Amino acid sequence: MAKIHELSENLTNQIAAGEVIERPASVVKELVENAIDAQASRIRVEVQHSGLKQISVQDNGSGIAPDQVDLAFMRHATSKIQDEHDLFNIATLGFRGEALASIAAVAHVEILTSTGGQTATRAAFAGGVKKFQEDAGSAKGTKITVGDIFYNTPARLKYLKSPKTELLKIVDIVNRIALGHPEISLTLASDGKVLLRTPGNGNLKQDVANIYGRKVAEKMLTVENEDPDFTLYGLVSEANLTRSSRNFISILLNGRYIKNYQLSSALLDGYGNKLGGKYPIAVLAIEADPLLVDVNVHPTKEEVRLSKEKELSRLITSAVTEALMDEDEASPLFQLTPFKDKTQLDQLEFNLKPNVVDTRRPDDFQLEVSQVAEPEGKTDITNKKETETKETAEKKENKQEEKEEKTSAPEYVDLNQVREDDQYVLTKSWDQHVKEQTALPPFAGGEEAASPVTSKADQLLRQHLPALRLLGQMGGYLLAEHEGDLYLIDQVAARRRLEYDQILASLEKDENYQQGLLEPLVFDFSVYDYQKLKDQLPLLRQLGLEMEDFGQNTLLMHSYPTWLKGEVTVQVRELLDQLLSSRENDGKSLLKLVAAKAAESNVSRRVNLTGAEAADLLLRLQTASDPYRDASGQVAVVRLSQNDLSKLFKKGK
Repeated sequence: MAKIHELSENLTNQIAAGEVIERPASVVKELVENAIDAQASRIRVEVQHSGLKQISVQDNGSGIAPDQVDLAFMRHATSKIQDEHDLFNIATLGFRGEALASIAAVAHVEILTSTGGQTATRAAFAGGVKKFQEDAGSAKGTKITVGDIFYNTPARLKYLKSPKTELLKIVDIVNRIALGHPEISLTLASDGKVLLRTPGNGNLKQDVANIYGRKVAEKMLTVENEDPDFTLYGLVSEANLTRSSRNFISILLNGRYIKNYQLSSALLDGYGNKLGGKYPIAVLAIEADPLLVDVNVHPTKEEVRLSKEKELSRLITSAVTEALMDEDEASPLFQLTPFKDKTQLDQLEFNLKPNVVDTRRPDDFQLEVSQVAEPEGKTDITNKKETETKETAEKKENKQEEKEEKTSAPEYVDLNQVREDDQYVLTKSWDQHVKEQTALPPFAGGEEAASPVTSKADQLLRQHLPALRLLGQMGGYLLAEHEGDLYLIDQVAARRRLEYDQILASLEKDENYQQGLLEPLVFDFSVYDYQKLKDQLPLLRQLGLEMEDFGQNTLLMHSYPTWLKGEVTVQVRELLDQLLSSRENDGKSLLKLVAAKAAESNVSRRVNLTGAEAADLLLRLQTASDPYRDASGQVAVVRLSQNDLSKLFKKGK
């Protein structure tokens, strides 16, 4: 059996650093939190080469006394707790006394600090060992410079991501800290370029504008709520301003950014079904008694244990719901529908109906009594009503027959529906002419006649989905048959598959027909998203989005591809959001992702197809890349064989 021995202090520091210091962003987080605990009102973070070369954090806090510099770099040495009782009443961001010791164990660290006296102190540490300490001149505060991170633990370096990814991690953590402390002026610079600067005036909405953009800040709603245990304040986006991931939700507990799934779900519950499967932009600042929070459960303190978590969840849900209700009451649509007068409501209902074109041409126009307020005396209309035939009266009493009558002979033309009364252009001999033409080549004559116009690949695709004979349509579904088998086709999924194939083909061939803009559209982004999109500009051009860097976290778009339908700004925002949240790195996967998203947006609802349109849809579906499902995997075609039908109806038993 091997002998048991005590680990050296340097080795234990390196092991502790493995828990606390995962990447350059971890160094930034620990140093900025120390500056906040030192009551700093201004903090400046500078990184070189994404923090891999150097990280510098300077503040105007209380500073460290010369005789306590050594203690600051010792493990489990801290000024923030005194005994075990303080572990249950932690009001600071740091308390373990591991940050500086862990950083100094894996990097070169230099500190310049002053408590406001005549002289300051400069000291250097490397590999957990103090190199020197001397007097220097400096204003009140502390500046810590960290260089050559993981220089003595090269195994940790190979697990780091690309410099761009590491920089984005730093940007993300500084953004979260800035949102949690709007009273502190925070500046982040990378290689001499300022990425973020907050004013530190306590205005949370202004910080949101600096981080996510002015247009986002304009659509943020204030949420406030409190109970005897918790005080909640923050900003949430309107229901129409969403993102495709939870990354834009920041929950801050006593100024500390935390990750808590239950509290995030409570935020989403406040929106009800308004989000449509997406996520809002939100900043929730929660103040709680430290006795209700246990922050000593995770090395990086991002996860905490909460007492009365259910009560806090209900507080968040009700606050968000009330904020959205206030927004609805302030909207113009809500102001148009007050509960005042039935006449006004009837008029509004009439104005909003799409079925407003009366196509009936009766010989004598009559109004029903139910539609007209009956005066005190009998009128001619009443007399006509009394002389209705018995057959008509019985028909009106039968509600089911009345419904069938309206369905078969609609009284109004739906302005959103394609009319099917265009058969008047057909002559009586139309069917005979069609029969004669289809009897001629290449429509007839067997496989030999068809082979010149149909390739083998097309034949295989057509065999994949056979030629179907349309039977009818019902509720957005097409019914077709082939050799006794019944086929059910989801119209929306089938159209999305065809739209996806068309868009993807144009993207791969780089045949994006452009629609120019008289004035370019301006898109504002957070620092995090802006840095990611700048590297994707060539890919965006391949997608047909002609965008250029305009500086200040802004991109300009001069033209867009014609396959984008609907509101251009909304569609482009959704595509960019999809691109930002995607984990795919290769261009082919991203093209498929964008094509699928565009197809879903372009084909969003069912429409009533004419017989010719439905037959054409079935014909085009035969040559689709996958006619049985759309790009998202939604089933498009279901086949029921005669055997399946027999089982459904329990034949042969």
